[in-house]
Amino acid sequence: MSVSLLEIVVLPNGDIALQRANEKDEPLISISFSEEVQEFLLDAKMDMAKVMIDAGVELFEQLGSDSMQMEEDSLEVGSSPRILH
Repeated sequence: MSVSLLEIVVLPNGDIALQRANEKDEPLISISFSEEVQEFLLDAKMDMAKVMIDAGVELFEQLGSDSMQMEEDSLEVGSSPRILH
């Protein structure tokens, strides 16, 4: 599995995005705040986006490890696969 460096950037339209470093592909994640929220956050907009992205990455990693555990469990004799909802 290759390792990619990720970066958080501000897009020209003001949205905040997570993308692969040094690539101009479509962002992996983009966050758009309403005007009302931007006025409330003021200079904390980037901090809020970082927390949201961090939580998403953490969940993504957890889902990946849960998926690997499901594969291991399904190899055991007599086990039924778990369904994640």
